[in-house]
Amino acid sequence: MLIRRFSRGDGMMVLITYDVNTTTGQGVRRLAKVAKICTNYGQRVQNSVFECLVDNTQLAMIKKQIQDIIDVEKDSVRYYVLGEQYKNRIEHIGKKQGVDLSGPLIC
Repeated sequence: MLIRRFSRGDGMMVLITYDVNTTTGQGVRRLAKVAKICTNYGQRVQNSVFECLVDNTQLAMIKKQIQDIIDVEKDSVRYYVLGEQYKNRIEHIGKKQGVDLSGPLIC
């Protein structure tokens, strides 16, 4: 069980998006592994999009873990660093509201 809590100003919001080629069984496994890594650090907001509230060390760990899994010839990952003032940079319209990542997360 992972429990993560940041005090105000302790974490930065990073949006992680990925596109993993799933035309093979290996691709399907890579996709599941990338999703699992992202789930360990944040919340899924769309199929291949995660919001993660992390510090610099955690972001470096995420990048290393994902880089070790993906096939750079077939897959793509993007990191959008929204910073500590992320609440002013996110606008949501529609049904599924996100969870406040600055509160406790129990996985």
